[in-house]
Amino acid sequence: MVLPNFEENLQKYSKLLVAKGINVQPKDWVKLYITVDQAPLARLITKEAYKLGAEKVIIKWTDDEITKLNYINQPLDVLTDIADYEIQETEDHVLNRRVSRLSIVSSDPGLLNEVDPEKIAAFQNVAGKAFKAQRIATQNDDIKWTVAAAAGAGWAAQVFPDLTSSEEQVDALWDQIFKTCRVYSDDPVVAWDDHKKLLNDMAAKLNELQFDALHYTAPGTDLTLGLPKNHIWMSAESKNPKGEEFIANMPTEEVYTAPDTHRMDGVVRSTKPLSYAGTLIEGIEVHFKDGKIVDISAEKGDETIKKLVFDNEGGTGLGEVALVPDPSPISQSGITFFTTLYDENASNHLAIGAAYPTTIQGGTKMSQEELLANGMNTSIVHVDFMIGSAQMDIDGIKQDGTIVPIFRNGDWAL
Repeated sequence: MVLPNFEENLQKYSKLLVAKGINVQPKDWVKLYITVDQAPLARLITKEAYKLGAEKVIIKWTDDEITKLNYINQPLDVLTDIADYEIQETEDHVLNRRVSRLSIVSSDPGLLNEVDPEKIAAFQNVAGKAFKAQRIATQNDDIKWTVAAAAGAGWAAQVFPDLTSSEEQVDALWDQIFKTCRVYSDDPVVAWDDHKKLLNDMAAKLNELQFDALHYTAPGTDLTLGLPKNHIWMSAESKNPKGEEFIANMPTEEVYTAPDTHRMDGVVRSTKPLSYAGTLIEGIEVHFKDGKIVDISAEKGDETIKKLVFDNEGGTGLGEVALVPDPSPISQSGITFFTTLYDENASNHLAIGAAYPTTIQGGTKMSQEELLANGMNTSIVHVDFMIGSAQMDIDGIKQDGTIVPIFRNGDWAL
Protein backbone atom coordinates (compact mmCIF):
# COMPACT_ATOMS: atom_id res chain seq x y z
CA MET A 1 0.00 0.00 0.00
CA VAL A 2 1.23 3.48 -0.88
CA LEU A 3 -1.89 5.30 0.35
CA PRO A 4 -0.68 7.67 3.12
CA ASN A 5 -1.46 6.51 6.65
CA PHE A 6 -3.29 3.46 5.33
CA GLU A 7 -2.86 1.29 8.42
CA GLU A 8 -4.01 4.09 10.72
CA ASN A 9 -7.10 4.75 8.60
CA LEU A 10 -7.92 1.06 8.25
CA GLN A 11 -7.93 0.83 12.03
CA LYS A 12 -10.19 3.91 12.28
CA TYR A 13 -12.48 2.31 9.70
CA SER A 14 -12.70 -1.00 11.56
CA LYS A 15 -13.48 0.82 14.80
CA LEU A 16 -16.19 2.86 13.05
CA LEU A 17 -17.85 -0.25 11.61
CA VAL A 18 -17.93 -1.94 14.99
CA ALA A 19 -18.72 1.04 17.24
CA LYS A 20 -21.11 2.94 14.96
CA GLY A 21 -22.15 0.42 12.30
CA ILE A 22 -23.32 -2.59 14.32
CA ASN A 23 -22.82 -0.75 17.63
CA VAL A 24 -21.33 -3.69 19.55
CA GLN A 25 -22.49 -3.93 23.15
CA PRO A 26 -21.14 -6.14 25.98
CA LYS A 27 -22.05 -9.83 25.52
CA ASP A 28 -22.96 -9.35 21.83
CA TRP A 29 -22.21 -12.08 19.32
CA VAL A 30 -20.95 -10.82 15.96
CA LYS A 31 -20.90 -12.62 12.61
CA LEU A 32 -18.55 -11.17 9.99
CA TYR A 33 -18.93 -12.05 6.29
CA ILE A 34 -15.70 -11.23 4.44
CA THR A 35 -13.40 -12.48 1.68
CA VAL A 36 -10.06 -14.10 2.50
CA ASP A 37 -8.05 -11.33 0.81
CA GLN A 38 -9.44 -8.90 3.42
CA ALA A 39 -7.98 -10.83 6.37
CA PRO A 40 -6.14 -7.75 7.79
CA LEU A 41 -9.45 -5.89 8.04
CA ALA A 42 -11.13 -8.98 9.53
CA ARG A 43 -8.50 -9.15 12.26
CA LEU A 44 -8.94 -5.46 13.11
CA ILE A 45 -12.72 -5.77 13.22
CA THR A 46 -12.47 -8.81 15.48
CA LYS A 47 -10.05 -6.99 17.79
CA GLU A 48 -12.29 -3.90 18.00
CA ALA A 49 -15.40 -6.01 18.64
CA TYR A 50 -13.76 -7.76 21.58
CA LYS A 51 -12.54 -4.41 22.92
CA LEU A 52 -16.16 -3.28 23.12
CA GLY A 53 -17.16 -6.40 25.03
CA ALA A 54 -18.29 -8.81 22.32
CA GLU A 55 -18.62 -12.31 23.69
CA LYS A 56 -17.98 -14.14 20.41
CA VAL A 57 -16.93 -13.17 16.87
CA ILE A 58 -17.74 -15.63 14.07
CA ILE A 59 -15.99 -15.26 10.71
CA LYS A 60 -17.64 -16.49 7.50
CA TRP A 61 -14.86 -16.52 4.88
CA THR A 62 -15.38 -16.60 1.11
CA ASP A 63 -12.97 -16.57 -1.83
CA ASP A 64 -13.93 -15.13 -5.23
CA GLU A 65 -12.06 -17.66 -7.32
CA ILE A 66 -13.45 -20.61 -5.39
CA THR A 67 -16.96 -19.17 -5.61
CA LYS A 68 -16.60 -18.89 -9.38
CA LEU A 69 -15.17 -22.42 -9.68
CA ASN A 70 -18.06 -23.81 -7.66
CA TYR A 71 -20.64 -22.16 -9.93
CA ILE A 72 -18.90 -23.39 -13.09
CA ASN A 73 -18.14 -26.95 -12.01
CA GLN A 74 -20.86 -28.07 -9.63
CA PRO A 75 -23.95 -29.72 -11.17
CA LEU A 76 -27.10 -27.70 -10.57
CA ASP A 77 -28.51 -30.20 -8.08
CA VAL A 78 -25.30 -30.03 -6.03
CA LEU A 79 -24.98 -26.25 -6.23
CA THR A 80 -28.52 -25.78 -4.95
CA ASP A 81 -28.32 -28.43 -2.21
CA ILE A 82 -27.94 -26.28 0.91
CA ALA A 83 -27.14 -28.45 3.91
CA ASP A 84 -29.58 -28.55 6.81
CA TYR A 85 -26.82 -27.71 9.29
CA GLU A 86 -26.18 -24.40 7.49
CA ILE A 87 -29.85 -23.48 7.71
CA GLN A 88 -30.07 -24.56 11.35
CA GLU A 89 -26.99 -22.56 12.28
CA THR A 90 -28.39 -19.45 10.62
CA GLU A 91 -31.77 -19.84 12.31
CA ASP A 92 -30.11 -20.33 15.69
CA HIS A 93 -28.02 -17.19 15.20
CA VAL A 94 -30.89 -14.91 14.19
CA LEU A 95 -33.81 -16.38 16.18
CA ASN A 96 -32.13 -17.44 19.42
CA ARG A 97 -28.83 -15.64 19.80
CA ARG A 98 -29.69 -12.44 17.87
CA VAL A 99 -26.18 -12.34 16.39
CA SER A 100 -25.21 -8.98 14.86
CA ARG A 101 -24.24 -9.26 11.17
CA LEU A 102 -21.45 -7.27 9.51
CA SER A 103 -21.10 -7.91 5.78
CA ILE A 104 -18.08 -6.59 3.89
CA VAL A 105 -18.55 -6.14 0.12
CA SER A 106 -15.31 -6.46 -1.86
CA SER A 107 -15.86 -8.92 -4.71
CA ASP A 108 -15.45 -8.29 -8.43
CA PRO A 109 -18.92 -7.08 -9.59
CA GLY A 110 -18.63 -9.14 -12.77
CA LEU A 111 -17.25 -12.26 -11.10
CA LEU A 112 -19.94 -14.56 -12.49
CA ASN A 113 -20.47 -12.92 -15.90
CA GLU A 114 -19.37 -16.17 -17.61
CA VAL A 115 -21.67 -18.38 -15.54
CA ASP A 116 -24.97 -19.66 -16.93
CA PRO A 117 -27.69 -17.27 -15.67
CA GLU A 118 -29.90 -20.31 -15.07
CA LYS A 119 -27.49 -21.54 -12.41
CA ILE A 120 -27.26 -18.14 -10.74
CA ALA A 121 -31.03 -17.72 -10.66
CA ALA A 122 -31.56 -21.24 -9.32
CA PHE A 123 -29.07 -20.81 -6.48
CA GLN A 124 -30.39 -17.38 -5.52
CA ASN A 125 -33.93 -18.75 -5.42
CA VAL A 126 -33.02 -21.74 -3.24
CA ALA A 127 -30.81 -19.66 -0.92
CA GLY A 128 -33.54 -17.04 -0.54
CA LYS A 129 -35.97 -19.68 0.67
CA ALA A 130 -33.46 -21.56 2.82
CA PHE A 131 -32.33 -18.47 4.70
CA LYS A 132 -35.79 -16.92 5.03
CA ALA A 133 -35.45 -16.49 8.80
CA GLN A 134 -32.30 -14.44 8.39
CA ARG A 135 -33.88 -12.26 5.69
CA ILE A 136 -36.98 -11.54 7.76
CA ALA A 137 -34.97 -10.83 10.93
CA THR A 138 -32.80 -8.40 8.98
CA GLN A 139 -35.71 -6.64 7.28
CA ASN A 140 -37.52 -6.32 10.64
CA ASP A 141 -34.38 -4.96 12.36
CA ASP A 142 -34.71 -7.81 14.85
CA ILE A 143 -30.91 -7.95 14.76
CA LYS A 144 -28.27 -5.28 14.28
CA TRP A 145 -26.74 -5.41 10.81
CA THR A 146 -24.37 -3.38 8.66
CA VAL A 147 -23.17 -3.65 5.08
CA ALA A 148 -19.87 -1.91 4.30
CA ALA A 149 -17.04 -2.30 1.78
CA ALA A 150 -13.37 -3.14 1.34
CA ALA A 151 -11.19 -2.63 -1.73
CA GLY A 152 -10.78 -5.94 -3.54
CA ALA A 153 -8.44 -6.05 -6.55
CA GLY A 154 -11.09 -7.28 -9.01
CA TRP A 155 -13.56 -4.63 -7.93
CA ALA A 156 -10.92 -1.87 -7.99
CA ALA A 157 -9.96 -2.83 -11.55
CA GLN A 158 -13.59 -2.35 -12.65
CA VAL A 159 -13.85 1.06 -10.98
CA PHE A 160 -10.45 2.44 -12.01
CA PRO A 161 -9.49 0.72 -15.30
CA ASP A 162 -7.31 3.65 -16.41
CA LEU A 163 -4.84 3.32 -13.53
CA THR A 164 -1.75 1.39 -14.53
CA SER A 165 -1.29 -1.08 -11.68
CA SER A 166 -3.45 -3.15 -9.36
CA GLU A 167 -1.84 -1.43 -6.38
CA GLU A 168 -2.86 2.01 -7.68
CA GLN A 169 -6.40 0.78 -8.36
CA VAL A 170 -6.79 -0.70 -4.88
CA ASP A 171 -5.36 2.44 -3.27
CA ALA A 172 -7.77 4.63 -5.23
CA LEU A 173 -10.73 2.54 -4.14
CA TRP A 174 -9.66 2.51 -0.49
CA ASP A 175 -9.33 6.30 -0.71
CA GLN A 176 -12.95 6.56 -1.88
CA ILE A 177 -14.15 4.17 0.83
CA PHE A 178 -12.41 6.22 3.51
CA LYS A 179 -13.77 9.50 2.09
CA THR A 180 -17.38 8.38 1.76
CA CYS A 181 -17.38 6.77 5.19
CA ARG A 182 -15.91 9.90 6.80
CA VAL A 183 -12.84 8.03 8.02
CA TYR A 184 -10.62 11.02 7.28
CA SER A 185 -12.53 13.10 9.84
CA ASP A 186 -10.81 13.77 13.16
CA ASP A 187 -13.63 11.84 14.82
CA PRO A 188 -15.57 9.68 12.32
CA VAL A 189 -18.23 8.82 14.91
CA VAL A 190 -19.07 12.49 15.49
CA ALA A 191 -19.04 13.10 11.71
CA TRP A 192 -21.57 10.29 11.30
CA ASP A 193 -23.78 11.71 14.03
CA ASP A 194 -23.88 15.05 12.19
CA HIS A 195 -24.65 13.36 8.87
CA LYS A 196 -27.34 11.21 10.45
CA LYS A 197 -29.11 14.31 11.80
CA LEU A 198 -29.35 15.87 8.32
CA LEU A 199 -30.90 12.72 6.87
CA ASN A 200 -33.26 12.30 9.82
CA ASP A 201 -34.49 15.89 9.43
CA MET A 202 -35.39 15.29 5.77
CA ALA A 203 -37.16 12.02 6.63
CA ALA A 204 -39.16 13.88 9.28
CA LYS A 205 -40.38 16.42 6.67
CA LEU A 206 -41.58 13.65 4.39
CA ASN A 207 -43.27 11.81 7.23
CA GLU A 208 -45.18 14.94 8.16
CA LEU A 209 -46.41 15.40 4.57
CA GLN A 210 -47.62 11.76 4.20
CA PHE A 211 -47.96 11.86 0.40
CA ASP A 212 -50.42 9.49 -1.28
CA ALA A 213 -48.16 9.00 -4.30
CA LEU A 214 -44.94 10.03 -6.02
CA HIS A 215 -44.60 11.00 -9.70
CA TYR A 216 -41.18 10.61 -11.35
CA THR A 217 -40.21 12.24 -14.66
CA ALA A 218 -36.86 12.10 -16.46
CA PRO A 219 -35.62 11.07 -19.91
CA GLY A 220 -37.14 7.62 -20.47
CA THR A 221 -39.03 7.78 -17.16
CA ASP A 222 -42.66 8.62 -16.39
CA LEU A 223 -43.67 6.66 -13.31
CA THR A 224 -46.32 7.03 -10.62
CA LEU A 225 -45.95 5.06 -7.39
CA GLY A 226 -48.59 5.01 -4.69
CA LEU A 227 -47.49 5.11 -1.06
CA PRO A 228 -49.14 3.01 1.67
CA LYS A 229 -51.23 4.67 4.34
CA ASN A 230 -49.11 5.26 7.46
CA HIS A 231 -45.85 4.70 5.60
CA ILE A 232 -42.65 5.74 7.36
CA TRP A 233 -39.67 7.44 5.72
CA MET A 234 -36.43 6.22 7.27
CA SER A 235 -32.79 7.23 6.97
CA ALA A 236 -29.40 6.24 8.36
CA GLU A 237 -30.51 5.30 11.85
CA SER A 238 -32.13 1.97 12.68
CA LYS A 239 -32.91 0.34 16.03
CA ASN A 240 -33.22 -3.26 17.16
CA PRO A 241 -35.97 -4.34 19.63
CA LYS A 242 -33.71 -3.36 22.55
CA GLY A 243 -33.56 0.21 21.22
CA GLU A 244 -29.89 -0.14 20.29
CA GLU A 245 -29.03 2.04 17.29
CA PHE A 246 -27.12 0.80 14.27
CA ILE A 247 -26.41 1.94 10.70
CA ALA A 248 -27.43 -0.62 8.09
CA ASN A 249 -25.40 0.81 5.20
CA MET A 250 -22.06 2.58 5.35
CA PRO A 251 -21.93 4.80 3.37
CA THR A 252 -25.51 6.04 3.16
CA GLU A 253 -27.07 9.17 1.64
CA GLU A 254 -30.68 8.03 1.30
CA VAL A 255 -34.07 8.49 2.86
CA TYR A 256 -36.40 5.64 1.97
CA THR A 257 -39.81 4.07 2.42
CA ALA A 258 -41.94 1.39 0.75
CA PRO A 259 -44.21 2.07 -2.24
CA ASP A 260 -47.75 0.71 -2.34
CA THR A 261 -47.10 -2.37 -4.43
CA HIS A 262 -50.75 -2.38 -5.56
CA ARG A 263 -50.46 1.08 -7.16
CA MET A 264 -47.59 1.32 -9.65
CA ASP A 265 -47.96 2.52 -13.25
CA GLY A 266 -45.62 3.82 -15.92
CA VAL A 267 -42.07 3.28 -17.10
CA VAL A 268 -38.63 3.88 -15.61
CA ARG A 269 -35.08 3.57 -16.97
CA SER A 270 -31.98 2.84 -14.94
CA THR A 271 -29.12 5.33 -14.87
CA LYS A 272 -26.32 3.20 -13.44
CA PRO A 273 -25.18 -0.43 -13.79
CA LEU A 274 -26.49 -3.02 -11.36
CA SER A 275 -24.25 -5.77 -10.02
CA TYR A 276 -26.50 -8.66 -9.02
CA ALA A 277 -25.23 -12.10 -7.98
CA GLY A 278 -21.87 -11.50 -9.66
CA THR A 279 -23.41 -10.33 -12.96
CA LEU A 280 -23.36 -6.79 -14.36
CA ILE A 281 -26.72 -5.57 -15.65
CA GLU A 282 -26.96 -2.31 -17.64
CA GLY A 283 -29.61 -0.28 -19.44
CA ILE A 284 -32.62 -1.56 -17.50
CA GLU A 285 -36.11 -0.50 -18.62
CA VAL A 286 -39.12 -1.45 -16.48
CA HIS A 287 -42.80 -1.17 -17.36
CA PHE A 288 -45.45 -1.19 -14.62
CA LYS A 289 -49.20 -1.63 -14.93
CA ASP A 290 -51.80 -2.02 -12.20
CA GLY A 291 -49.24 -2.57 -9.48
CA LYS A 292 -46.95 -5.06 -11.21
CA ILE A 293 -43.87 -5.19 -13.39
CA VAL A 294 -45.31 -6.39 -16.70
CA ASP A 295 -42.09 -6.10 -18.72
CA ILE A 296 -38.41 -5.65 -17.93
CA SER A 297 -35.41 -5.63 -20.23
CA ALA A 298 -31.72 -4.77 -20.10
CA GLU A 299 -29.11 -3.93 -22.71
CA LYS A 300 -26.69 -6.18 -20.81
CA GLY A 301 -27.70 -9.01 -18.46
CA ASP A 302 -31.24 -9.21 -19.88
CA GLU A 303 -31.77 -12.88 -19.04
CA THR A 304 -30.54 -12.43 -15.47
CA ILE A 305 -32.83 -9.47 -14.72
CA LYS A 306 -35.83 -11.26 -16.26
CA LYS A 307 -35.21 -14.34 -14.10
CA LEU A 308 -34.88 -12.15 -11.01
CA VAL A 309 -38.30 -10.62 -11.62
CA PHE A 310 -40.34 -13.44 -13.10
CA ASP A 311 -38.83 -16.52 -11.43
CA ASN A 312 -39.09 -15.31 -7.82
CA GLU A 313 -42.30 -14.99 -5.82
CA GLY A 314 -43.01 -11.28 -5.34
CA GLY A 315 -40.40 -10.32 -7.94
CA THR A 316 -42.92 -8.34 -10.00
CA GLY A 317 -43.47 -5.92 -7.11
CA LEU A 318 -41.38 -3.17 -5.56
CA GLY A 319 -40.28 -3.03 -1.92
CA GLU A 320 -38.41 0.24 -1.62
CA VAL A 321 -38.37 3.78 -2.95
CA ALA A 322 -35.29 5.78 -1.94
CA LEU A 323 -34.44 9.44 -2.50
CA VAL A 324 -30.82 10.53 -2.95
CA PRO A 325 -29.95 14.01 -4.26
CA ASP A 326 -27.67 14.15 -7.30
CA PRO A 327 -25.34 16.59 -5.45
CA SER A 328 -24.54 13.85 -2.91
CA PRO A 329 -20.77 13.32 -2.50
CA ILE A 330 -20.81 9.88 -4.11
CA SER A 331 -22.69 11.17 -7.15
CA GLN A 332 -20.41 14.20 -7.48
CA SER A 333 -17.33 11.98 -7.43
CA GLY A 334 -18.35 11.02 -10.96
CA ILE A 335 -17.37 7.42 -10.22
CA THR A 336 -19.50 4.41 -11.05
CA PHE A 337 -18.70 1.86 -8.38
CA PHE A 338 -20.50 -1.13 -9.95
CA THR A 339 -21.87 -2.18 -6.56
CA THR A 340 -25.27 -1.31 -5.14
CA LEU A 341 -23.95 -0.26 -1.74
CA TYR A 342 -22.22 2.70 -3.37
CA ASP A 343 -24.16 3.42 -6.54
CA GLU A 344 -27.51 3.51 -4.72
CA ASN A 345 -26.08 6.34 -2.61
CA ALA A 346 -25.37 8.36 -5.73
CA SER A 347 -28.86 8.04 -7.14
CA ASN A 348 -32.57 7.76 -6.47
CA HIS A 349 -33.37 4.07 -6.59
CA LEU A 350 -36.08 1.44 -6.38
CA ALA A 351 -35.91 -2.12 -5.07
CA ILE A 352 -37.40 -5.14 -6.79
CA GLY A 353 -38.89 -7.49 -4.22
CA ALA A 354 -39.57 -7.30 -0.49
CA ALA A 355 -40.50 -4.20 1.48
CA TYR A 356 -38.97 -3.51 4.87
CA PRO A 357 -41.73 -3.92 7.50
CA THR A 358 -40.10 -1.08 9.44
CA THR A 359 -41.34 1.37 6.79
CA ILE A 360 -45.00 1.18 7.81
CA GLN A 361 -46.53 1.74 11.22
CA GLY A 362 -46.88 -1.57 13.03
CA GLY A 363 -45.23 -3.45 10.17
CA THR A 364 -42.85 -5.53 12.26
CA LYS A 365 -45.84 -7.10 14.02
CA MET A 366 -47.73 -7.88 10.80
CA SER A 367 -47.82 -11.28 9.13
CA GLN A 368 -46.68 -11.58 5.52
CA GLU A 369 -50.35 -11.60 4.48
CA GLU A 370 -51.11 -8.47 6.51
CA LEU A 371 -48.12 -6.68 5.03
CA LEU A 372 -49.28 -7.44 1.50
CA ALA A 373 -52.83 -6.33 2.32
CA ASN A 374 -51.41 -2.97 3.42
CA GLY A 375 -49.50 -2.48 0.17
CA MET A 376 -46.15 -3.84 1.39
CA ASN A 377 -44.63 -6.25 -1.11
CA THR A 378 -43.41 -9.62 0.16
CA SER A 379 -40.74 -11.62 -1.63
CA ILE A 380 -37.60 -13.70 -1.14
CA VAL A 381 -35.56 -11.07 -3.03
CA HIS A 382 -34.69 -7.41 -2.50
CA VAL A 383 -32.54 -5.90 -5.26
CA ASP A 384 -31.99 -2.16 -5.72
CA PHE A 385 -31.54 -0.55 -9.12
CA MET A 386 -30.60 3.06 -9.74
CA ILE A 387 -32.87 5.51 -11.60
CA GLY A 388 -31.80 9.01 -10.49
CA SER A 389 -29.99 11.75 -12.41
CA ALA A 390 -29.58 15.52 -12.54
CA GLN A 391 -32.54 15.51 -14.98
CA MET A 392 -35.04 13.88 -12.65
CA ASP A 393 -38.04 15.68 -11.16
CA ILE A 394 -40.23 14.12 -8.46
CA ASP A 395 -43.59 15.42 -7.26
CA GLY A 396 -45.44 14.36 -4.14
CA ILE A 397 -49.19 13.96 -4.61
CA LYS A 398 -51.34 14.50 -1.53
CA GLN A 399 -54.69 12.82 -0.81
CA ASP A 400 -56.58 15.88 -2.06
CA GLY A 401 -54.59 15.96 -5.32
CA THR A 402 -52.29 18.81 -4.29
CA ILE A 403 -48.88 18.50 -5.95
CA VAL A 404 -45.75 19.38 -3.98
CA PRO A 405 -42.32 19.46 -5.65
CA ILE A 406 -39.88 17.09 -3.90
CA PHE A 407 -37.02 17.02 -6.43
CA ARG A 408 -36.14 19.42 -9.22
CA ASN A 409 -33.21 18.68 -11.51
CA GLY A 410 -32.06 15.88 -9.24
CA ASP A 411 -31.98 17.86 -5.99
CA TRP A 412 -34.26 18.50 -3.07
CA ALA A 413 -37.02 21.07 -3.66
CA LEU A 414 -38.77 20.74 -0.29
